[in-house]
Amino acid sequence: MGGFFGVAAKEDCIFDLFFGTDYHSHLGTRRGGMAVYGDDGFDRAIHNIENAPFRTKFDKDVQTMKGYYGIGCISDYEPQPLIVRSHHGTYAITTVSKINNTDEIVNTIFNSGSSHFLEMSGGDINPTELVAAIINQKENLIDGIHYALELIDGSLTLMVMTPKGIYAARDKYGRTPVTIGKKDEGFCISFESFAYQNLGYVDYKELGPGEIVVVDENSVKTLVSENENMKICTFLWVYYGYPSSSYEGISVEKMRYNCGASLAKRDNVKPDIVAGVPDSGTAHAIGYSNASGIPFSRPFIKYTPTWPRSFMPTIQSKRNLIAKMKLIAVHDLIKDKSLLLIDDSIVRGTQLRETTEFLYQSGAKEVHIRPACPPLLYGCKYLNFSRSTSEMELITRRVIARLEGTEDLSDEVLQQYTDPDSEKYEQMVEEIRKELNFTSLRFNRLDDMLESVGIPTDRLCTYCWDGKE
Repeated sequence: MGGFFGVAAKEDCIFDLFFGTDYHSHLGTRRGGMAVYGDDGFDRAIHNIENAPFRTKFDKDVQTMKGYYGIGCISDYEPQPLIVRSHHGTYAITTVSKINNTDEIVNTIFNSGSSHFLEMSGGDINPTELVAAIINQKENLIDGIHYALELIDGSLTLMVMTPKGIYAARDKYGRTPVTIGKKDEGFCISFESFAYQNLGYVDYKELGPGEIVVVDENSVKTLVSENENMKICTFLWVYYGYPSSSYEGISVEKMRYNCGASLAKRDNVKPDIVAGVPDSGTAHAIGYSNASGIPFSRPFIKYTPTWPRSFMPTIQSKRNLIAKMKLIAVHDLIKDKSLLLIDDSIVRGTQLRETTEFLYQSGAKEVHIRPACPPLLYGCKYLNFSRSTSEMELITRRVIARLEGTEDLSDEVLQQYTDPDSEKYEQMVEEIRKELNFTSLRFNRLDDMLESVGIPTDRLCTYCWDGKE
């Protein structure tokens, strides 16, 4: 995934940029970066944040970097922001993107006369560098940014910082958010709406799909109006978003309470307590408890002072080890108890299986699992939700392949498993339950989850659950 923060201020912006960017640390684990522009021109710092938090790595940079314009990012993949010199002049750029047609775009750019791209370790082209190259195909920045939004298959949200201001553009289908905040000293641009609250900004506007604006210390000007169609990622509310954020006016925390309540209304088990997998299932579990009257409890705690996030480092075997070592049991709340445990989703199933075994070993009598979203049947085409190389890494796909006797699964076959009222769906859920050793398993229904968001369903992306674009 990834997130970004930008500031256009009447005076030095580095304090706001530093803390605003840091507030996006939940969205990425590999790289952090900041770039500023001021009287001394452009300055930039990029650090690896896999083994230390953003604030620690950038503490010294804050003492030396100065500027009245600044952009920062937390990246789960490529080093950025980049500073680019082109016929547009010099600019800094940062993106939140997933580009599915990289090879096609690279060939087009080569054919137009561009000489080379720098490869990152592993041989990939830096997606942010590719976006800059697309922008540079056009005569001006506005046309270039609009061209990039239209050309890229996947998603693209970005900021481009120039000596005259910061250009911000939201993905053409609004798959990821951009919010503008305002205070007397200037404006900020943020992926997460909560990131500027403690810095004294108030909500100014949320960019619409495909909208392009330019922001300076005095104003926000719309250069390209928003598109009519939206497909914002529903998983932002279910998992990605920080609890205090809102998207399209809908609170993340409140949506998760609604999700838990919808699970409770369709359930028939009577556990002793309801718990959430820390921290991804906690809010959903509170919603379930409030709706069902079954007590909410915390039978195991995540030890966060020194352990990094469970999906860091990026090697899957290490991620699973860290996730397991972070959980500390409260044995008095587990022994001889029937537990209902809620997590945001089941992807591969490895961590939740180990968590369930951990609870049994700690004395649990029953462990009922309730994912807050439907089964994930399709790998995301629009966000870097997971960098899996194959959809067969999804536990649903592996189970369906066993049931069907082949990994060559047509969309017609898969669609039968997306219907929660079908026999095939029930077979899939039961196979997952047995494989992961749950007492019972019941997923949230897609219609209930979408109702929990509360905006028109045709404006929400549901591809990873139903395969519909």
